[in-house]
Amino acid sequence: MKKCKLLLFLMALCYSNLSAQQVKVYPTNWWIGMKMNNIQLLLRSTGQDIAGKKVSISYPGIRINKTHTFSNGRYIALDIAIAATAKPGLVSIELKGAEGTESISWPLQKQRPGKGTQYAQGVTSADFIDLLITDRFSNGDTANDRIAGMRDQSLNRDSMYLRHGGDLQGITNHLDYFKSLGVTALWLLPVMENDRPNRTEHGYAITNHYKIDARLGGPEKYKELSDALHENGMKLIMDAVYNHIGLEHFLELDPPARDWMHRWPVFTQTSYKEQTLFDPYAAPSDRKKMSDGWFDSGMPDINQQNPFMANFLIQNIIWYIQEFGIDGIRIDTYTYSDLEFANRCNQAIMEEYPSITLFGETRVFGSANQAYFNANIMDLPYKSNLQGSVDFQCLYYGIIPALTQPFGWTEGVNKLYNTLSNDFLNKDARRNVLLLDNHDEPRFFSVVGEDVEKQKMGLQWLLTCRGIPQLYYGSEVLLKGFTNPDGLVRSDFPGGWRGDTKNSFSGEGLTSDELSVQSLVKKLGTFRKNSSALKTGKMMHYVPSNGLYVYFRYDNNQTIMCIMNTDTKERKIDFSSFPERTAGFLKASNLVTDQSIKTSDPATIPSMQMWVLELKR
Repeated sequence: MKKCKLLLFLMALCYSNLSAQQVKVYPTNWWIGMKMNNIQLLLRSTGQDIAGKKVSISYPGIRINKTHTFSNGRYIALDIAIAATAKPGLVSIELKGAEGTESISWPLQKQRPGKGTQYAQGVTSADFIDLLITDRFSNGDTANDRIAGMRDQSLNRDSMYLRHGGDLQGITNHLDYFKSLGVTALWLLPVMENDRPNRTEHGYAITNHYKIDARLGGPEKYKELSDALHENGMKLIMDAVYNHIGLEHFLELDPPARDWMHRWPVFTQTSYKEQTLFDPYAAPSDRKKMSDGWFDSGMPDINQQNPFMANFLIQNIIWYIQEFGIDGIRIDTYTYSDLEFANRCNQAIMEEYPSITLFGETRVFGSANQAYFNANIMDLPYKSNLQGSVDFQCLYYGIIPALTQPFGWTEGVNKLYNTLSNDFLNKDARRNVLLLDNHDEPRFFSVVGEDVEKQKMGLQWLLTCRGIPQLYYGSEVLLKGFTNPDGLVRSDFPGGWRGDTKNSFSGEGLTSDELSVQSLVKKLGTFRKNSSALKTGKMMHYVPSNGLYVYFRYDNNQTIMCIMNTDTKERKIDFSSFPERTAGFLKASNLVTDQSIKTSDPATIPSMQMWVLELKR
């Protein structure tokens, strides 16, 4: 009899452990003392149905308010409340059915210390961002190049669309390089699991929201990078994707219900026409296609109006900030999301982390179009609470035409002047993120015809104009490429792999032009770290004349004068022509060349050059 009871006990224990492994809980853990203390747990069985089971939690300070079931019996959602009195520990979630009771352990933890000071501290105009594709920056650990069991087993640096082996360790190994550039924040393309058969290098087709891709090093290496950045006085920006997932995500392969994603009778792609969201004459069907159409055939479009899906996403981003010590969020494909959801998500993040920075990918065409998605001054039915955007307007209608078009009434550098004059549409345009290029745009060096001086002008503008400057990895060493196909702008960083003939970290093998541009970024980027005028100062600019554009960054302690000659001829500079900002100053020091100029004497700036001058009394 005793043997029989022991056998039954062991069988029950084995069954319980097996069931616990088969039932996953999302979020995978939570914390005490959070403002978001009413959360929704999603329970997912990878085996039998659980919808018919009675769910209970017996843990001091935690209460189940409501239980939800779905058409797919393998899912249950629990609305739980976490009291202020709750203590850290393993919460036991019990599922009771006719065959017995299963127990799942769910961790309730202490918060990561230092909220708002050591992490979630925000990214501001005082920072300088470097945007990286982890797979293409540096291979710090060859052991994770391939992971057994994952769908994509490719590894070929000769192919632009296969994996190359870069990882989080490779980034952590080179923090000194970023510091030498003056970089204070790293923005990484998404690092969540992309367990797909191909095209997994970019990270935007997520297959599990609660896993860091093992080929990048997994959660341990992401935490190590975050901690190392903060120890070095730097910040970590996460790339969040709310609009879509990968086809292989469990919420697509085995969804709780069909309406967690947008479904169409036949595949329907978004129109990419953001105008339909604010156009007073737009047809409702056009608005629907814009917002609900799939971004890509391999990326199902998330239905953020489904309250369970919305909760899943909002809790997930809060989880990431808390779990990994994130300082800022770049929100992918912002214009394609449900905008009411976007406001709700932004608000939840800002309530939990008041200092954090949120900026959206609003890849639109027109200053008013961009401002619509930002916190703005316009009287509109929809009022966005998004702090800022990636500033594609200053790219498309600013610095590119300034350096590639002849000067005219509305052409050339006048486009940059006109675009910046539209800053009045935003509540605070200084929260927009400036760029020359990124993973979806042609390399700026190629755009300007591989003209080194124009590349230098672009980088000087990037580091001196209002807003938050964002470098794209490798632009400082003249990486080039157009976006047809897009893989051409996602090449490996020279020196990131053992055996590379060029090494941007050491300078070995770089040409004189590449070293010259890299040196410029190092010098101006480092200067910017201690420049109050460039980090937080005001801006004043003057109407361009004959291709000459002059603007100032200034405060009570410092004045920086930026002179951009986009003409084909040299131009005379009369400092007295800018009386509001030059009066009282006797000298000007060129921050790149160290040349000193007397402001009482006329100066001549060569064609297609830019000067960044610190004025001295």
